[in-house]
Amino acid sequence: MKNRSKGIWAAVFLVAGMLCTKSVRAQTQSTPPTSTPPASTPAQGDKDKGVAPLTMDAGSTGVAMQPPVNAEEDAAIKVFRDAPLSDMPKKLKLGDDFLTKYPQSRYRAEVYSWQVKGYMASGQIEKMGVAGEKELELAPNDAQTLAILGSMLPRSMPPSMTEEQKQKLLAEAENFSKRALELAPTLPKPTGITDEQFIAAKNQIQAMAYGGLGLVAFRRAKYTEAIPNLEQSAKLDPNPDPVNYFLLGVSNEKASHFEDAIAAFTKCAAIQNSLQTTCKAGIDEAKKLSATQLSVPK
Repeated sequence: MKNRSKGIWAAVFLVAGMLCTKSVRAQTQSTPPTSTPPASTPAQGDKDKGVAPLTMDAGSTGVAMQPPVNAEEDAAIKVFRDAPLSDMPKKLKLGDDFLTKYPQSRYRAEVYSWQVKGYMASGQIEKMGVAGEKELELAPNDAQTLAILGSMLPRSMPPSMTEEQKQKLLAEAENFSKRALELAPTLPKPTGITDEQFIAAKNQIQAMAYGGLGLVAFRRAKYTEAIPNLEQSAKLDPNPDPVNYFLLGVSNEKASHFEDAIAAFTKCAAIQNSLQTTCKAGIDEAKKLSATQLSVPK
């Protein structure tokens, strides 16, 4: 599953490089800096250059109350932006160092946004959640961060959590996912990317959000509600997450849709991941149930 997750989240980083970093900057920079930034300040290579802001509420966060940017701060954020994604520990450390040195920087939402993705990719879900909450305080309409939190938080629910804590987390994840789905279709297309890239970026955001809603419903044992959300996630994602296929298989089995369960488990088993053995067993179980129990039509 680990290698498969790397591939999935590589796509997330690509989307972020095209769109979301610029979006966060736009939401938190409604007034120009008092000092002139460097002529070229790339945010993850050339693919982020010349992209117009992808945002719904630029200028809503009170930037005027922030201290002016200075040349040293500009240089520090450029170092952070230029740090390669291939060395995520280094990038995360640079982000921590930047936030420690410039705790009120106008760039902090941008740093938090990348930390969300970095901590998610490295499996540090608690830190991901903290960074996400801080970013959304500054950039509440970052659809990608909303989708990431909505899809990932329900996956990490330690046994030590109380029932009240679990229900609170699920409610938060549901709200994050719904908000991402509200925002994604209305986001304006930036300049500098093709229509195909823009559609792919929005689809990735929506796929994560639908996956989040499906998992929330699954955790609540509302299997018939989980099914259409998980199906929509798989439909939108060019590289569907095998976890969603597994959840879709279980949900269909619980709802007595045995043929659909077999189809979902089969798709999960066809992807190289740590769930292959479990999904193959799911195929056999669903076949046995279909032979002894009546299927319920959708």
